[in-house]
Amino acid sequence: MNFGNFFAGLLVAVIGYLIVWKSNWLMNNFGRISWAEAHLGSEGGSRLFYKIIGFIIIIAGFLHATNLAGAFVRWIAISIFGAKI
Repeated sequence: MNFGNFFAGLLVAVIGYLIVWKSNWLMNNFGRISWAEAHLGSEGGSRLFYKIIGFIIIIAGFLHATNLAGAFVRWIAISIFGAKI
């Protein structure tokens, strides 16, 4: 792990935090997502979808910052898909 990967991962996590924090602003500027409105709730589906995307970005940023992204992908491939890696 070097400083560049750590800094980039933290930057990605901050961007994810901003997406979670400003989900209402995103919905007002980019509009509602019809799939999210139909499947994630009656009126708050788009906001929830923006928050879920932001949370996934935060997790990915921390995985990159700690150099655990490869191990996480390997764990997903083995445990869920049964890959022989």
